[in-house]
Amino acid sequence: MADSQQVSGAPSFLAGIFSGRRSDGIVAFGVVIVVMMLIIPLPTVLLDTLMTINLLLALLTILIVLYTKNALEFSVFPTLLLVTTVYGLALNVSSTRLILSQGAQFNGQIVQAFARFVVGTEGTAGLVIGLIIFVILVAVQFIVITKGATRVAEVAARFTLDSLPGKQMAIEAEYNSGTLTEEEMTKKKMELEREVDFYGAMDGASKFVSGNVKVGILITVINIVGGIVVGTTIHGESINSALTTYVSLTIGDGLVTQFPALLISTATGLIVTRAISDGTFGEDVASQFTRQARIYWIATVFLGGLALLPGFPWYVLLPMAALTAFTAFRLQRRDQREAQEVQAAEASQAQPQSEAEPTHVAPLDPLSMELGYGLIPLVDKEKGAELLDRITSIRRETALELGLVVPRIRIIDNMRLGPNEYSLKIRGVEVGRGSIRMGHYLSINPGGVREEIPGEATTDPAFGLPAMWITEDVRERAERAGYTVVDPPSIIATHLTEVIKRSASDLLGRQEVRQMLDQLKHDYPAVVDEVSGALNLGQIQKVFQGLLAEQVSIRNQVVILEALADFAGVSKDTGFLIEKARQALGRQICLQFADEDRTVRVVTIEPQLEQQIVDSRVETAGGAIAALPPQVQRQWVASVSGAIQRLQEQGFPAVVLCSEAARPLVKHNTRRELPDLAVLSIPEIASDIRVESLGEIRISETNGGT
Repeated sequence: MADSQQVSGAPSFLAGIFSGRRSDGIVAFGVVIVVMMLIIPLPTVLLDTLMTINLLLALLTILIVLYTKNALEFSVFPTLLLVTTVYGLALNVSSTRLILSQGAQFNGQIVQAFARFVVGTEGTAGLVIGLIIFVILVAVQFIVITKGATRVAEVAARFTLDSLPGKQMAIEAEYNSGTLTEEEMTKKKMELEREVDFYGAMDGASKFVSGNVKVGILITVINIVGGIVVGTTIHGESINSALTTYVSLTIGDGLVTQFPALLISTATGLIVTRAISDGTFGEDVASQFTRQARIYWIATVFLGGLALLPGFPWYVLLPMAALTAFTAFRLQRRDQREAQEVQAAEASQAQPQSEAEPTHVAPLDPLSMELGYGLIPLVDKEKGAELLDRITSIRRETALELGLVVPRIRIIDNMRLGPNEYSLKIRGVEVGRGSIRMGHYLSINPGGVREEIPGEATTDPAFGLPAMWITEDVRERAERAGYTVVDPPSIIATHLTEVIKRSASDLLGRQEVRQMLDQLKHDYPAVVDEVSGALNLGQIQKVFQGLLAEQVSIRNQVVILEALADFAGVSKDTGFLIEKARQALGRQICLQFADEDRTVRVVTIEPQLEQQIVDSRVETAGGAIAALPPQVQRQWVASVSGAIQRLQEQGFPAVVLCSEAARPLVKHNTRRELPDLAVLSIPEIASDIRVESLGEIRISETNGGT
């Protein structure tokens, strides 16, 4: 137990150091040190410490890159590249100051160790060898690694930016088809934006590496020339002594600075060349180098053949050939075992499954759209997928207008439909169907158009209005004549919008209400807790459904829940709670039908008729209804229709104003014949809304209203 605690303590200690504000303080302190290194001379002990930290930081960076599966997991790399570059240059400046000022008395252990260990030979030969090694190291870093990494970063940044619109459309298409949730879509889009930002930053940050190499060469030349001048003129050394001292220290300083830079350059090349990888570098090497056994058999034969040739080191080649042969044998055995497992699986699937019984039935989609094969181009990504974009807009607008988050709309093809037909379904039940003429436009006469245009007579699927199919060459003429011309994607989108509005209450289930309450609880816990204690989830759902059934937005959920909390103690009757919620939303409802002067034009009901409707109230399992005699019901509906028609002819929406007791009864008795009729109660009229009555509904012998 003690051992386990000790092992787990190290990560906790490191996490404590680099967490929160403490990490910000460490980074700020480091930046200040880098700036001070450029100005203030450092003691050699501190210089050795900072050079060791530079080596460690470069080593940790390349290891992190090797063990990173996705470049975005190390998104701080471009900024880190700049910091390490400046840090290395600051070390160069500090070491140069000490070397030139102290000369042969310079006792920096890291610089001297690199000079002796890497060179390996003393005297003039050592200086020449060290200088050659330094030049080769710089050339490899600058010409090979840095230049290649810079080019890859440029190409990656350009292609990532060019592919951004297509990737965003693909994510939205997956979301519209139901493959992704809204949270998953948002997360994917954020990751895509981070990827673009990362490769854009890498494109610029890679220039720091190449600049660092160039400055390193310049500093080396300055150190040698400056060291000879300082040594001969200030320290009084001979030319040979100054050359030996300063060239040796310059080579050591250059190596100790360029070696971490080489590691950082390699890390830069690795992170920008692994864009298509799904694993770490080691995992990719292990999986991709062990896919085929034959390549190792070929390598075995090649190494064995080289060992038989005279002059080749057979004592090296033969053990390597044996190792590759062993690897090939193990891979071949693995492939045979996997092939047998696949055959066994296929054989088991081929056996009759007559006794197998289904264990799970997938639930029906809340909202789905089925298309005939002739309409597939409307959702084809390669052909623009216009309908998918429209569906995204519909879901967004519905959420803003009704406060209802429309569930994902699953789009599937149905061979049972006609080629140009589509069907809209709610939980597997068809609620709308239409037919589209691809390559044609739907022309609707809004009224007052006298010019006739050629076309095929049809009916608008969304509103049932008479319309005509017209061709492209007639479209401009129809628009000039005043017709409303709609393209196929807009036809389906409009129909879908109307279906969602009319069936909004059917799309709101208990699970959706629970999600709404959970989200609202973060900001309004008191309201949610009080309502949840007074009413159960089903009762709250019924209130929301009752509002949506009459096209009342439930976006202002706080006001609705507060009204329920106020009156739940009085009565838990759903109809009563719906009326109180409507009254709380009175101003919102009135503004739906008011003009710019905040005036609502309405028709009222004759008091005797309204009282007759209230007296006929009957409670049923589905709520209260008005049980008028059949003859009176027909006369009543005819009177309402006539009064509303006259109201609409004047350009005003169909609104009836009555008492609170009569409102739900009036709405229920006219819902079938007049589904778009708005019925308001007097308590719903806000104090700043003006009401103008344009007539009164009454039953007479002529079934008319004034």
